Amino acid sequence: MSATASFDRAMKYVRPIVQTGPARPDGALTLAGGWGWFTHVEVLDRVAPAIVLPVGEVSPDALAPLIAPRVPIAGLTFDRPRIMGILNITPDSFSDGGQHASVETALQGARKMTAADILDVGGESTRPGAAIVRVDEEISRTAPVIVALKGAGIQQLISVDTRKALVAAAALEAGAGLINDVSGFTFDDALAPLASDAGAPVCVMHAQGDPATMQNAPRYDDVLLDVYDFLADRIARLEEVGIPRSRIVADPGIGFGKTLAHNLALLSRLSLFHSLGVPILLGASRKKFIGTIGGQAQADQRLPGSLAVALSALKHGTQIVRVHDVQETAQAIALWQATVAGSWDDKTIRN
Repeated sequence: MSATASFDRAMKYVRPIVQTGPARPDGALTLAGGWGWFTHVEVLDRVAPAIVLPVGEVSPDALAPLIAPRVPIAGLTFDRPRIMGILNITPDSFSDGGQHASVETALQGARKMTAADILDVGGESTRPGAAIVRVDEEISRTAPVIVALKGAGIQQLISVDTRKALVAAAALEAGAGLINDVSGFTFDDALAPLASDAGAPVCVMHAQGDPATMQNAPRYDDVLLDVYDFLADRIARLEEVGIPRSRIVADPGIGFGKTLAHNLALLSRLSLFHSLGVPILLGASRKKFIGTIGGQAQADQRLPGSLAVALSALKHGTQIVRVHDVQETAQAIALWQATVAGSWDDKTIRN
């Protein structure tokens, strides 16, 4: 029996083994219209050992979501890495709580994020142990900031980081253009229909449990495949309510109901999520596992580790990185691109 025949019958999960650089062999396939390419895939299964196959032995149906260029979302193309800057309008976020807690300080923060493609405005902390914020309070934190950002001429796409339909509705009315839900659209049943009716793009994230309890001994059968299955299911459900795949971004949810070992398992095979057929977002900036491995207890001192994780994600072809340190991340990405390519084009990197 050929490898292809066995693969077609038993395959469940296909992970492109992504490569970058100038020495691209004949037959390599471009990953999702981006900067990476691949000649082999890793085939993962819940009951059988993983195997590596050349792309010539993989069915066209399995390759299709990997090679299809990602459709622009809210005008953003994904032929180069994109940066989402974190703008928390909260008093208690794990790293920057209180830093942007007023309209004035939020504007100051946004003006320092000139290299961001997206500004992610959140009014409810989702750090481990965080309590739910009332809807009216969350709206009072986020909507005025979004109005002020638009009024100040901020050109970046504005995302609202919320689990609640009423908060999202107020944010969209204020000028937001993307809904980023850390619950994967499981917290508020009205949120997905709202996004559908508004024609708004969304980011669907995996989390096990809610912020108050998510770090209480999280367990998985296989964290990589369990998270993949959750996201695949949520994307299908979003499509059912009228949100096309072309308006969906997926986030594996690093640190949300996951141990250090779980996070590393996801990061080491991050390219699996390209099989979902949507752009991938990674939010790992300043998180606890970076401090644990890097030996830095203070969250705001985890920039080097955060940059390392972001660049590792780019090596997997991840299209969006969500970060606190926008300008530093942009510089790291520019140098990563130039050194991988062996050349530098100012217009390509900065536009």
